[in-house]
Amino acid sequence: MLDRRSPHEDLIDHLVRSTPLQRGEAARVVLDVLAYFDETTEDYVRRRHRELQSQGLRNEAIFERIGQELPHRAVCPPTLSARQLRRLVYG
Repeated sequence: MLDRRSPHEDLIDHLVRSTPLQRGEAARVVLDVLAYFDETTEDYVRRRHRELQSQGLRNEAIFERIGQELPHRAVCPPTLSARQLRRLVYG
């Protein structure tokens, strides 16, 4: 029988052991964190623009703020082809 464990089961197990979270809650936290870090730069900029615009900020202030936030934001790297991955390894 094939093992159908998530690739993140070790992390989920760790959260269950080290926090008061139940297994389902820990799995949801892991998925939420992964989704957060999976957001592309383009998606992040669009989302933050909407959020800041809804707070009444104008574009000049919005773009300045987003520009300050981006260097501190972990963003998803681009998808790399097998050739690009090989070039990273072998030059």
